Order: sequence, then structure tokens, then C-alpha cells
Amino acid sequence: MKKIFTVIISAIGFGVIAGAVMLAVSTFGSKIILKNNVPGLESIAPSQAAITETQPQTQTIVREVTSQSLSGVAKIAEEVMPSVVSITNMQKFTQNGFSMFGFNVRPQEYEAPASGSGIVVKKTDEEIIIVTNNHVVTDSSSLTVTFYGVEDDGSKKEDGKSANTIAAAIKGIDNSKDLAVISVKVADVDKKVLDKIKVARIGNSDSVVIGEQVVAIGNALGYGQSVTTGIISAKNRTLDDLGEGAQGLLQTDAAINPGNSGGALLNMDGELIGINVAKASGNAVEGMGYAIPIKDANEAINVLSLKKTREELPIEKQGYLGVSIRNIDAQTAESMDMPQGIYVFEISEDGPAKNSDLRKKDIIVSFDDQNVKTASELSDLVRYTEAGTEVNIKVKRLENGQYVDKEFKIKLGNRPKEEIDATKESEKAKESSSAKKETEQDNGQQGGQQGGQYYYDPFEDFDRFFDQFRGW
Repeated sequence: MKKIFTVIISAIGFGVIAGAVMLAVSTFGSKIILKNNVPGLESIAPSQAAITETQPQTQTIVREVTSQSLSGVAKIAEEVMPSVVSITNMQKFTQNGFSMFGFNVRPQEYEAPASGSGIVVKKTDEEIIIVTNNHVVTDSSSLTVTFYGVEDDGSKKEDGKSANTIAAAIKGIDNSKDLAVISVKVADVDKKVLDKIKVARIGNSDSVVIGEQVVAIGNALGYGQSVTTGIISAKNRTLDDLGEGAQGLLQTDAAINPGNSGGALLNMDGELIGINVAKASGNAVEGMGYAIPIKDANEAINVLSLKKTREELPIEKQGYLGVSIRNIDAQTAESMDMPQGIYVFEISEDGPAKNSDLRKKDIIVSFDDQNVKTASELSDLVRYTEAGTEVNIKVKRLENGQYVDKEFKIKLGNRPKEEIDATKESEKAKESSSAKKETEQDNGQQGGQQGGQYYYDPFEDFDRFFDQFRGW
């Protein structure tokens, strides 16, 4: 009897335990099926109350960005942007060509905008001084500078440009370092813009180390100021394509694109350590930009900043040197084993150079303490210097098989009367031609400027072809 009682108790206990286990398995299994949403199985949806309890609430956090909350690259961008400007250079071009009859098509002069960047390095009561690359301002017919750091309210000046965009002029150039200094008159700048303009803080480019983070700011692709960041990849780089002045450059992987030339390369203290100058390009190249160390640029900036700002002079007052010149470019210099510069192949008998120390076959490398490499650069400097001014000239002269440095002064004369008259006639012809082209364009004729491109009338050239036989 005792054994039977024990068996019954054991059975009841086993049943209770088994039932509890089955209940637990059933409940836990349902939760697993619901959680994993096993295909082919229909899960039991939890109640709305369960959803309310288990679903996390979504919160929208609004973060107010202030100058005090910025750090790193964002902080540098905010602080330095008012020190970096965009530059637009209306460049002159002359287009030559040949017609179907073999004649030269009349040379066509036109202008096209080119974009670059610059850095404010000094403010005086009269001028805002900006440094950029020489290639940004070369062949300029006009320059404008756009300042940042103040919101453009859409107001326009009389010329239709934004109040942030101001006319600029060249003070001086140094082609050997690819540097130029330009200026803006303080009187031309709106007060609210003027108050926001900052002078860049100069850093120590010698102290930068490879791997140090840097920031580049500039007018990339002419779209306006943009900011990129990277590191110093290398120091003391040389770019042969940029000539003898492209030595000791800083290399960075911060994006340097067309339009960034003349812009700022900054350390993480927001100090200027370099002037962006070039990038390596090609399908196999990525992240190789270059900047002129600010230490190498300081001397040129200081000298050029003291130059008188160029102003257009009446042709009667323009200086005259009295020489015939040709370019010695990098390729010619290398092949002929001679210095790069401006070769003097003729000196006028009645020009001011005739009574100076300048000699035929000299190679001019500096005019008025500004390094030059091309005839157009020298011609511009002479044209913007008033007759009667005494200027310093530096040349390379061949003596005993070696080129030696020579330095002397020349007092510029007035341009010859026949040259003045010829220039005036040429300008009148250009004005007349421009007016004719505008009329032709308005009348829908084929000749003249259409969309900025010149289309010549082939029948005009046809007449020229037969003109040579008339009257024989």
C-alpha cells in the first residue's frame, strides 16, 4: 500500500513538472517565432499596449552651432575665410589661323575670364594688399576681387556687380617665384564689407612636419570659396614644369584644384604656412598638391607691397625702352644652355637704351626690382611706368663663355610719335571693327562675334585672294 501511494505521489509530481515545462516551452517558443518572423509561420501579434511599452521613442535634437561651439577645420574656416578672396582676371587672347586659301585670317583679340584666389596680407588707410600667384593675374585687361565673411544681401553697385566684388590693380610681380601682389582701394569697399576683412596671420613654414594636418581654402573651379583638408605629404619638392622658381615646395594631399592658385594653406592654428600654386594631374595621379612656403614668399611680398599700384597711363606718358626682344622659354634655355628670360636682339639708335649699359644679346631677368621671364611681362611693366622714370635693370650677359649678372639703371624715354600715332590708329580700327561685329550680330549676319567665338566670312577671304591679281 505504501508503494502504491509513493507511485501516485511521484506521478502527480512528474505531471506537475512536465506541465510546467511544456507551458514554459510554449510561451518562450512563441516569443522566438515572433522575434525572428520565421517564414511560413504565423506569429501572434502582441497587443498595442506591448508595442507602446517596448518601442523606443524617437527624439529630435536641435544643436545650435555658434562660433564658440566650432572646433578643428570648421573653426579655422570661419576665422580665415575673411582673409581669402576670389580673383577674376579678364585675360586678353589673340587668335590666329589660316583660311582655305592659305592666307592668315585676321588676328582676333578677345577676352575670357580666368579664376584664382588671393590672401589678404596687409590693410592700410588707402589699400588692401593681397598676395596671389603671378599666373593668376598674367595678361590681365581687368581684375576684380570678391571678399567673403559678410552675407551678400543682393545689393548691386552701379556696374552691376555685387557689393562684395571690387576692382583691383597689380602692384608688382615676381615671375621667378610665381608671385604677384595686387591691391584694392579702401575707398571702393563698402563699410560693412571692410569691417569683416581680416589680415591673414603668418605662420612658420619651416616648423611644419610631414604628416601634420593642414587646411586649404580657395576659389576652386571659380565656384567661390571652398575648404579642403589633408596632411603635409612631403617638403622641399621641385616641379620642373613650373620653372626654376618651383623649388622647396610643400606637398599636400588636401585637394588643390584649378582656381585654388594663390589660395591659403593653413596649419591647425589657422596660420598661413603656404600659398597654393599647383597640382599634379593625370590618370595615375591623386592627392598631390603644392604650395609655396610662406617663408620663401615673405621677402617678395614685402618688396612688391611697396611698389606703386599700376594705373593706366595715356600713351603719351607711357615709358619707352627702345629694344626689340624675344622670349627665352624654359625649353629653349635648356636646349641652348642659356638663362631663361628676355633676349635683346636689337637696340634702337634713338631709344633710351642706346645710351645705357644694356647690350645686344643681354638677357633681361628683372625690371624695376621685379623678376620677369616673358616679353609681355616686360612690356606691361614699361607701359605702366611713366616716361622719365629711372628704373633698375638686371641682365645675364655672356662673357668668356659664361653668363654673368649685370645690374644698372635706365631712364625711360617717351614713345616715338610715329608709334603713338600708329597705336591710336590701331585702337580706332579695333573700335570700328568691334562696332561692326556688334551690328552684324544684331542683324543675324555670319561675321563677327557669336557667343564669344569669332566666325569669319570666307567670301571676304575669297575677295582678298583675287585682289592680288587685279591691276596686273
